[in-house]
Amino acid sequence: MVVDGSNVRVGVLSLHNSKETKAILNAVEDLGHEPEWLRQENTAVHIVDDEIVREPEVDIVANRLLLSNTEQPSEALGLANIYDSICPVLNRPCSVMTAIHKFSTATALSDAGIRVPDALLALDDGRLNDGRSAFGEEAVYKTAIGTHGGGTWKVGPDEMVNPQVGQRQAFLQELIERDSERHRDLRVYVVGDRIVGAMNRYAPENDWRTNVALGGDVEDMSENLPENVPEIARRSAEVIGLDYAGVDLIEGHDGWYVLEVNPTAGFKGLYEATGRSAAPYIAQLAIEEAGGTVDRERVEELAATLDDSVPACKPVSRSPESGEPLVIGYTEQVLVSGTSGSETVTAKADTGATRSSIDTKLAAEIGAGPIKSMTRVKSGSRKSSKSRPVVDVVIGVGGNRHTVTASIEDRGHMDYPVLLGRDILENYQVDVRRRVDRDEENELEE
Repeated sequence: MVVDGSNVRVGVLSLHNSKETKAILNAVEDLGHEPEWLRQENTAVHIVDDEIVREPEVDIVANRLLLSNTEQPSEALGLANIYDSICPVLNRPCSVMTAIHKFSTATALSDAGIRVPDALLALDDGRLNDGRSAFGEEAVYKTAIGTHGGGTWKVGPDEMVNPQVGQRQAFLQELIERDSERHRDLRVYVVGDRIVGAMNRYAPENDWRTNVALGGDVEDMSENLPENVPEIARRSAEVIGLDYAGVDLIEGHDGWYVLEVNPTAGFKGLYEATGRSAAPYIAQLAIEEAGGTVDRERVEELAATLDDSVPACKPVSRSPESGEPLVIGYTEQVLVSGTSGSETVTAKADTGATRSSIDTKLAAEIGAGPIKSMTRVKSGSRKSSKSRPVVDVVIGVGGNRHTVTASIEDRGHMDYPVLLGRDILENYQVDVRRRVDRDEENELEE
């Protein structure tokens, strides 16, 4: 801990390359302090003769680990917990664990007297479906851990649901809609006790989810927040224990409800809507929590831009392969999940396909849907095109989860029930020599 207000070493714990991480690191440097990007390339902790030595040495850590899109977040939480035991951490791992589990968040908020939509989590499918009628004609069915609108569906009164989607717990939640207008919710970004900005988020065409990552529109609400919303947002972040968070609210006929409290909320939509970046405020909070000082006028100046350029402190890789996208094969085992089940199948990579697709029979087995819209797909070998329905599915590849809008087609005459398109493959490198369905003898001959 810095005691004289001098230079503070702020570590940002982030194993990915997000705009938000870069912006926070750049803001720390612009405020006259020392940023450290804690990544695979440079991070180590030694225990030597009962002393703990960190590499690199930092005075405080801003936790920006993304946990929602990985199958097993416990290792990353453990890493954050190591730092939490030896230095101050913003967005402590215990609080992040509550925040990323949506039902856990709802339980904590409700217990503190903050209104949330009615919800039901049950570990038995019979109990979960027995409670479906309590939620009316349409209900929200979502995975307890998810991101960017992934793992969230509307379900009708006769649709059967499972307590799990893939390996994730799932639950039912009341659908809050104030009127028949375009579906929207309100995101309020909180840093410490400050409301950095707020925006209405509108669902894209043919969807009801409002996430900016899905193509939703935004509208600045920073100067027009309803009277009680700022206090609800601050109180929600405080109850969950987060130092910075995006608090999502929705207005019903009888007032405001909190939907989620996001510990790694993105800045892109907020900046697009408000012209304000949260990064300098997070940097300021970290510096001051560690005993340092900042020029507050400079913070306001920096907030008017979103500097997400590669920071000078990005560590240099010692390995030529470090930081490269995960390599997958021409065929891979994937886990495909819908509202009523999951199946592990062999999928084929197709870099020429914009959208992933799944077989009609498989879609029915896992409960993929409901159908969002129709898309026209043109075959590379034909001049004509066909209309196909598209649905949301969750596809697990190499330990990562991707919620995509996949097309449904009859692939019964094809070798593979799932085709991975560029909506998933953009996250990977494809090695066409690797095939999970090639037997060992043939592989050795190759």
